[in-house]
Amino acid sequence: MNVTDLAAPPDRPRRSTPSRPRWLRAATAVGAGVTLLALLPLPAAAQTAPPPPTATAPDERGAAFAPTEAVAPAEVVAPAGAVAPTAVAPPKPDVTGLKGVLRTAVSQGAPGAMARLDDHGTLHHLTVGTSDRRTGQALSNKDRFRIGSVTKTFSAVVLLQLVDEGKLVLDAPVNRYLPGLLPDDRITVRHVLSHRSGLYDYSNDMFASSVSGFEAVRTKVFTYRQLVARSLSRPRTTAPGGAYSYSNTNFVVAGLLIEKLTGRGVGAEYRRRIIEPLKLRDTFYVHPDTAIPGRFARGYLTPDTRGAALVDATRQTASWAQSAGALVSSTRDLGVFLSALTRGKLTSAGALAQMRRWVPAGTQQAYGLGLRRRDLSCGVSVYGHTGAVQGYYTYAFTTQDGKRTLTALANASNNGTVHNTMLRTLESAFCGRTTSTREIRAPYEHSEDGAPDLVRH
Repeated sequence: MNVTDLAAPPDRPRRSTPSRPRWLRAATAVGAGVTLLALLPLPAAAQTAPPPPTATAPDERGAAFAPTEAVAPAEVVAPAGAVAPTAVAPPKPDVTGLKGVLRTAVSQGAPGAMARLDDHGTLHHLTVGTSDRRTGQALSNKDRFRIGSVTKTFSAVVLLQLVDEGKLVLDAPVNRYLPGLLPDDRITVRHVLSHRSGLYDYSNDMFASSVSGFEAVRTKVFTYRQLVARSLSRPRTTAPGGAYSYSNTNFVVAGLLIEKLTGRGVGAEYRRRIIEPLKLRDTFYVHPDTAIPGRFARGYLTPDTRGAALVDATRQTASWAQSAGALVSSTRDLGVFLSALTRGKLTSAGALAQMRRWVPAGTQQAYGLGLRRRDLSCGVSVYGHTGAVQGYYTYAFTTQDGKRTLTALANASNNGTVHNTMLRTLESAFCGRTTSTREIRAPYEHSEDGAPDLVRH
């Protein structure tokens, strides 16, 4: 066990940057009454739809959020249970309990597990086990790793910044910006970002067998449209705007939107809009390269056959995921990112409010726009995302005010027991000793983020 507790951390980004981000300049202009709505031409299939109205002064939710289409009632009135509960101050964290959770995850098959807890500026770095099974090197919070579906929050932030800039409207059809991409003009940008498009998750078929499925795509490079085509070869799961149904396809579409509206790759936009302004020194979009730069934790995939040897899945293109799950980062950078997001440092207040328009997404969970809310046993709600990509489970959450942040990692995947144990890091970090020292009778949960769990322990 390697535990380091630090105070007054030097790794928080300064509140100001040399120049204001583009989204902030644009949002300020809109707030001053300047019209910035600049949409791409409608596809032929949508020419009969009513034209978008002239942009007006922002409403109480911020600039550029007024729908441009007739909106179904479910889009105007949030579903029952979608409103976030009243904020509850979290009890003092249970650092000892958090260490115990990490030990348990390693005893269940993860080579290593670690956590970084930032509680109002007091840092706790906790590590158990190894980052490399061959050399026995100890896991460290300095290690970089693949963050899987936490990438989705980065993608959503970029798109909400484009909304702030007047280049995107959440309730406009995806096909307005990407003509002919989807078979249904009713699927909106909001539906995609909230997993209510009904687009089938192509990764379910791709990884029906964990090891052989992974080896088949480990070095492949896909285009976004190839991945969308895989999804469209299967029936849709819901009607547009229906119930939450998680699908990586949605955030592949998000990547296409980013590239179409900016004229640049998603990696360049992550860097320009998020990584550089926040000085995230460990965050990279390396696709289609297979190597993680610098110091990193190796990731190990659990085969479907019980007792079979773990597979080192570190080197991969992650091309099957891309804007849905291909970023590399660290516990430090993810904590800085989520804290900045919830404190309004990355989008306008109106855009952040849109990210927090919740729909039910499972037991004690809700989903906004690329953002998860988890409601813990002590009444505290936390905000962030989980991630699963071959070899890595990631958990990154913060309080509503961004002042307590937890990022945790197990360098394992396809192990449902480890995943459910690692979820308990949230109880220790945000609910304290009163809950983390007793058994939490939560339902067994299969990871849906990134590569789906197949092992049923």
